[in-house]
Amino acid sequence: MHTKPAHEKAASLKSSELMRSREKLEASHKEKSLDALDGRHLNCDHHPRAWAHTGSWGNVRYMKETPFCLRVGYLFPYSMSDSNTTDFTNPSTFILLGIPGLEMDHVWISIPFFTMYAIAMLGNFTILVIVKMEQSLHGPMYYFLCMLAVSDLVLSTSTLPKMLSIFWFNSKEINFSACLTQMYFIHCFLVMDSGILMAMALDRYVAICHPLRHSTILTNFVVGKIGLAVVLRGGMLILPYPFLTSQWPYCRTTIIPNMYCEHMAVVKLACADTHISNYYSLSVAFLVTGLDVFFIAVSYIQILRAIFSLPTKDARLKTFGTCGSHLFVILTSYIPALFSSLMHRFGNNVAVHFHVLMANAYLLMPPMLHPIIYGVRTKQIRDRLLRLLTPKGT
Repeated sequence: MHTKPAHEKAASLKSSELMRSREKLEASHKEKSLDALDGRHLNCDHHPRAWAHTGSWGNVRYMKETPFCLRVGYLFPYSMSDSNTTDFTNPSTFILLGIPGLEMDHVWISIPFFTMYAIAMLGNFTILVIVKMEQSLHGPMYYFLCMLAVSDLVLSTSTLPKMLSIFWFNSKEINFSACLTQMYFIHCFLVMDSGILMAMALDRYVAICHPLRHSTILTNFVVGKIGLAVVLRGGMLILPYPFLTSQWPYCRTTIIPNMYCEHMAVVKLACADTHISNYYSLSVAFLVTGLDVFFIAVSYIQILRAIFSLPTKDARLKTFGTCGSHLFVILTSYIPALFSSLMHRFGNNVAVHFHVLMANAYLLMPPMLHPIIYGVRTKQIRDRLLRLLTPKGT
């Protein structure tokens, strides 16, 4: 009988060992994939195998092979082959959770939210009507006040209706485009609010420190240019927000733990390097808030110096009263925002629902408080409102 040479026996033995090694590795990979399916996650082995063949078992050499997870991708409902689809790049909807941890109390929480929205709408519309009807109020301060009222109306309407639908109807879904639109309007009109407050501080500075030149410095034409500059600044600075946000791929989750589409809350859901959005939003915050607060502070330092240089106490109180309402408005606008920022930076142990409530405070409170403060503290507005509410002949 013909026997195989020793070298052929060694080659055959080596080939059989390689086949057994391959079978063991495939069995191991199949076991891992089944475990991943049971656990509902993709535990994929991306390391190249230490063996592969190119046509015959005798010609064995080392080369990279397609990972097992890519060869069985059709078994998974969201496999890696689906990661480039539009569902991941541009999700159709986001989910707004509302106030995490307080879902059972949403109906009760909606009562103060609806009250604030009603007061904001009624108060700001009243300011607009009174200024339009009263000829004596056609001046720079009241024009800026009307700009602030319009900005507050848009800011409230872009957030409160969706919040109330979450509270009342559990309508948590928001379209991707609607989310980007809401994000743009919220941040754009927050920037406009800040610019209008700075313009009002300028008006108070000119009225108190240069009263004889007030009508020649702040003419209607100048007020119109300031208003246009405030609108353009807000619109142009915030325009990159939705543009950049729409470019990121979203392959993690579409759940936003908030009641509205805040810029950074949406950016955090992206599965890409979002440093551009992070740095840009931080730059806008420092540029807008920092510069506006600086100019407001400089204006009021000059105003206080002029007030304290007046000869009598009555004159000082009367002059300070003319800018007291604006000072209160500034405090109600910036303090909640500052407190919310500090809490996000240092309040790591604070409950999530408290974070969400504070994040909404600086959106909801100023539009409600602005018309109340000006209605109570401004004599011309208060007198005109009383005449409107009091029947004739009383």
